[in-house]
Amino acid sequence: MKGLGGHQSSRMGKDEWLTPPEIIKALGLFDLDPCSPINRPWDTAKKHYTIEDNGFMKQWEGRVWCNPPYGRETGKWLNKCFSHENAIALIFARTETKDWFNHIWHSAHSILFIEGRLYFHHVDGTRAKANSGAPSALISYNAENTLSIIHSGIRGKLIQL
Repeated sequence: MKGLGGHQSSRMGKDEWLTPPEIIKALGLFDLDPCSPINRPWDTAKKHYTIEDNGFMKQWEGRVWCNPPYGRETGKWLNKCFSHENAIALIFARTETKDWFNHIWHSAHSILFIEGRLYFHHVDGTRAKANSGAPSALISYNAENTLSIIHSGIRGKLIQL
């Protein structure tokens, strides 16, 4: 498994991209990030699992922030978010995909379609020069996390399912 906490982009030439810190700050404190990079310039949660820990196989506790590997692995992480019932995931808003139909449309509590395109960060903390190249969405798997999104100030359109 490669690129935990990252995004796959052939144009950018690498797998690992970090969530913009303002997104994490706006959503409040998380207990666990199971997809954290080994070396990170800022914390995304109180506890972090990296690729070395295999965060997918570990027990998840508390409020979870999940910026999963993008691509073929995304669906299994979204399914675990749903099963855990206390998570927010950040993924591309590719609403026609199997992952959306299998793990979001019928299982999420809400979706925030983020206005504009995010600028992710390199593992050294510097912001990418170009935006992500695709729209992003925050997926909430319970009512409390939906309230966190509502009160976050992150601009976009919230859909409650």
